[in-house]
Amino acid sequence: MRAQPQPSGDQSDEVSGRLHTTVEIASQPDCWRRAAEVAADPATARALPRRGERVAVVGCGTSLFMAQAYARLREDAGQGETDAFAASEMPAGRSYDRVVALTRSGTTTEILEVLARLRADSPSTPTVAVVADPETPVMALAGDVVVLDFADERSVVQTRFATTAVALLRAHLGEDLSRAIADAERSLAEPLPAGVAQRGQFTFLGAGWTTGLAAEAALKMREASLSWAESYPAAEYRHGPIAITDSGSAVWVLGTPPTGLDQQVGATGGLWVARDRDPLAELVAIHRLAVEVALARGLNPDTPRNLTRSVILRSTA
Repeated sequence: MRAQPQPSGDQSDEVSGRLHTTVEIASQPDCWRRAAEVAADPATARALPRRGERVAVVGCGTSLFMAQAYARLREDAGQGETDAFAASEMPAGRSYDRVVALTRSGTTTEILEVLARLRADSPSTPTVAVVADPETPVMALAGDVVVLDFADERSVVQTRFATTAVALLRAHLGEDLSRAIADAERSLAEPLPAGVAQRGQFTFLGAGWTTGLAAEAALKMREASLSWAESYPAAEYRHGPIAITDSGSAVWVLGTPPTGLDQQVGATGGLWVARDRDPLAELVAIHRLAVEVALARGLNPDTPRNLTRSVILRSTA
């Protein structure tokens, strides 16, 4: 394979500054502040899940991983049983007190199909969509809608909408986002961990709610930079996946790592990254990493290979 030309540091910064993705990544702390304000609105509080309800959350791609993170957060907060499904895999006939759909575009076929099925088969089940674009079909299918139009994106690759949706849901659970916002600002201002962008293989680890964030981190690296990237629950990493780790690997933990795992990774020659920051803010740093690696490989993270902003399936009937 012919090596891609790599821009110099100054050239890379100049190119990065012209990308929609870079602008959207940098806006995340402000978006989270606004999400906290939206969460405090009484209309939002009425639409989102209430304490004690049995809830399903559906999404596709990035939104699925955010759904998984929220589901675990809600259960850990003692607010009720919460399941997360890929929209295409949500079981029919299962009873829920409320269904939440996460969808940036509001046009994704599988999301619309779930909402349409619920409307037909379970009309008494409240549904709410968290969406970026209010001029889309989801507005007519969901019972309630929370619009985060200030977090919409021009880039195909999702960054700020996904994290802003999680910020909204964390605030609705009663969390104070002050630390997360401050840590995100640090993630934007400070250099990436030394040497991480030069690695060829990336593994992201999470535990509890951050397992979904780790999966999203790996997806971002694959989408934006075509990197070899994987994710695992942190405690499972020892059970086989550590075999891939070597001097060309980076292992980045979102949240608190298992005791001793840093030493095991060090013994493989892999680069260990674990920092005392809010995990959602660490995802912001990984967004930056994905862009940096993409540019070093001559790729445009605004327009990743084989992807579109929304997956809209055409009927073959």
